[in-house]
Amino acid sequence: MKIIERSIMKNIYLIILLVLTTICSSEAQSRLFGERSAFTQYFLTPYVMHPAAAGQNEYSQVMGLYRNTWASFPGSPETFAFGYDGPIGNRIGLGLLGMTDSFAAFSTSKGVLSLSYTIESPTNKIGFGISGEYIQHKLRSSELLNSLVDQNDIEIVNRLDGYSFFDASVGVYGVFDGKLIYGITLPSIISQRISGEGSDPETEIGFVASLGYRMEVEDKDLVFEPSVYVKKLLFVPLHVDINLKADFLGEQLTAGLTGSVGAENRVGFLIGTQLSNFGFHYAYNLSLHEFQQYNNGAHEISLKLRLQPYNRSSPGE
Repeated sequence: MKIIERSIMKNIYLIILLVLTTICSSEAQSRLFGERSAFTQYFLTPYVMHPAAAGQNEYSQVMGLYRNTWASFPGSPETFAFGYDGPIGNRIGLGLLGMTDSFAAFSTSKGVLSLSYTIESPTNKIGFGISGEYIQHKLRSSELLNSLVDQNDIEIVNRLDGYSFFDASVGVYGVFDGKLIYGITLPSIISQRISGEGSDPETEIGFVASLGYRMEVEDKDLVFEPSVYVKKLLFVPLHVDINLKADFLGEQLTAGLTGSVGAENRVGFLIGTQLSNFGFHYAYNLSLHEFQQYNNGAHEISLKLRLQPYNRSSPGE
């Protein structure tokens, strides 16, 4: 039985390699299907999804993220990210994100710069944001050492340098009455090929919309925060992420449930802590597709460090 399973896994890996080679050589599909985030903990750091959320906290923070999807399966997707988020003026926020993602023979690198401008009133805090994103897709050169690959295949050799793109996105993100959390982003409204042969990628108007609500139970020192993210992106069918987060004792303990329906069907949980300025969170996700039997699910870890609070002056100062 194990021999049969190993044979199946080897054949699946071969199929993935061939499919991704085709993807990297095509015009529009090389955009990694327009997905905005490879992580599921984005509701803890919303600027990853919404550029308008950058710098809306009173403090700055740096973060590191790691995710292994389809753990234990050969060539499974692995993603690393490092980011910064914080205010740089009374109303201006800055977000930085660098990410690398590898999936079998396919490799993606991203660099994102987000700027936001936030307006506050007694009941509403709303930010307007814009981001610029550099993306590079290519085949990993190490795959030439794979015995399954023909090193003289001209199509593979020509794809080693890959393709580079520039994207621009805009959106709004805010909090009403300290409880209702809302946001919408129009990703890739501008998309331009920087390097690689061929025409500019195909584009269409997509969106990422989110809605959440913060419910405080003061006598229990408990905060519930359900949220919904709806995403319609290039080459990705409409899908909905549903999250429920609970913070105990001022974020000393965080627990949550997550799920997705539509383009991706999965369920998972989140647990973590925020001790003083240091935060640690772990998430596990289980796919509802048949392929789940060949892997150990998805493991995701995030580390956050809060920095010195920014001293915002009052309007007019």
